[in-house]
Amino acid sequence: MRTNEVIARLDAAVSALRDVDVSAWPEESLRAQLSELSVALCAIDSALARVADEVRARGLRVEEPATSTPSRRGEPELITA
Repeated sequence: MRTNEVIARLDAAVSALRDVDVSAWPEESLRAQLSELSVALCAIDSALARVADEVRARGLRVEEPATSTPSRRGEPELITA
């Protein structure tokens, strides 16, 4: 897969996750879906950790975004120090 396609897929995943508002779920629904939600959250965490570890394994850093400077996609720019 080309790098531009990968970035587009990552952006789509971030956008999809931003649309999730568990605070708006009724308590009963949250309790009913908690096992599935937990599995999904753990899978997301694992996948993100794997990607970050692969970046770090190449001697690079995963940097926290600076919240004061919006990028061309409307997201914070990365601070490069």
